[in-house]
Amino acid sequence: MQFIKQEIQDVLLCQPTVFQDERGFFLESYKKTAFSNAGISEEFVQDNHSRSKQGVLRGLHYQIQNPQGKLVRVIVGEIFDAAVDIRKNSPTFGKWVGVHLSAENKNMLWVPPGFAHGFYTLSPWAEILYKTTDYYAPQSERTIKWNDPAIGIKWPLIDAQEPILSQKDADGKLLSQAEVY
Repeated sequence: MQFIKQEIQDVLLCQPTVFQDERGFFLESYKKTAFSNAGISEEFVQDNHSRSKQGVLRGLHYQIQNPQGKLVRVIVGEIFDAAVDIRKNSPTFGKWVGVHLSAENKNMLWVPPGFAHGFYTLSPWAEILYKTTDYYAPQSERTIKWNDPAIGIKWPLIDAQEPILSQKDADGKLLSQAEVY
């Protein structure tokens, strides 16, 4: 496994070693010692599975109490995955990192606690698996507007069309109005 620091150093792109032949492939998607050696020592307590159709944007989500670190991977299709630093005392507060994750590239993104997270579905369908370091706490969940100009995420919107949003995501707050860490 290779761990590649992103522009925000706490966010890591995780590239597994893939063993492939005519039968298919094998990879280790998680190995505690490898992740600990890369500085990710948090314990994962919950696995989630999400399926979204093309054009769906989910996020930018976080929990103000019970902050979750997330290890995100795609097993079907492709997404653009984004993490925003919302730790007010961080030198990278309000900055974002975005990567393409797909079933084909098999990469994963480590989104540490203290970040808002979201993704946009590029393929006809995408299935995302992600591990979390704390349990889902709906009373603590918050949403930052996906298109907040102060953050300026460059979402690769298909044909520049507005994404498909849940009501919760459409009602997200601007970073300047949001509760942050």
